[in-house]
Amino acid sequence: MNWQQAITHYQNYLRLERGLSENSISNYTYDINKLINWLENNDIEVSVTVITKETIQQFIYTIAKEVNPRSQSRIISGLRGFFNYLVFEEYRKTNPLELIESPKIGRKLPDTLSLEEIDHLIKTIDLSKPQGERNRAIIETLYGCGLRVSELITLKLSDLFFEEGFIKVTGKGNKQRFVPISSLTVKYIDLYRNQIRVHQDIKPKAKDTLFLNRRGNSLSRAMIFTIVKQLAEKGGIHKNISPHTFRHSFATHLLENGANLRAIQQMLGHESITTTEIYTHIDKKHLTQIINQFHPRS
Repeated sequence: MNWQQAITHYQNYLRLERGLSENSISNYTYDINKLINWLENNDIEVSVTVITKETIQQFIYTIAKEVNPRSQSRIISGLRGFFNYLVFEEYRKTNPLELIESPKIGRKLPDTLSLEEIDHLIKTIDLSKPQGERNRAIIETLYGCGLRVSELITLKLSDLFFEEGFIKVTGKGNKQRFVPISSLTVKYIDLYRNQIRVHQDIKPKAKDTLFLNRRGNSLSRAMIFTIVKQLAEKGGIHKNISPHTFRHSFATHLLENGANLRAIQQMLGHESITTTEIYTHIDKKHLTQIINQFHPRS
């Protein structure tokens, strides 16, 4: 078995058995190709079935000079998963990364926006243009429902259950969950779909897709990133924000206002509560308010 055959088999496993998205599969493949390119650039001819721990370590020493510890840790984890698959399928006897440790990294706290900053961003949207109503509805949905960008661009009209107060979200691994939606978010989605979307020439494949580009097709992930970056620049927000920032802000604001961590976990679609616990980084000012309000000695 050569490297490309192994990658193809692994991609099929990730797609069919683990139910990963094409974007996630592409990220896993990118890390494996990074190793393959390094082998080729250094004239190292070695099969995927016999490559040793020592060769992998040489590769890791090289990339350690090029990428930060977090990226290095991700690459090691991705390769470890790839070789675990090969061992499981009996293409190899051992995993060459089994004894290779990832660099120690602190848990990165996500950037968040305050409610005032979010309101300010929304106010900078130019509503005189058709895409303005769409962009406002997009930001309100990202923040109001805590969606991932992939969940936002695949949201369908048939996923909207406004009378019941929920939307149906398809998350990682095609797992579906129902997320509550506020009356304010409903209002802005309805304004967009009843005043803007209804007048568009929509492509057949996008008939049920909620958010569309000017050509009547589904929006791309890159387009959502561009919309957010342009709004931040126009609004004078100097934080490094992305569509995911609104998801982080959604979870942080819920927690600060007393929401249950398990409820937040369900709304975000996290498999493990450990992932949700990253949002317990409430600022010191809020903690002071908590102890002053609830501690009997305060």
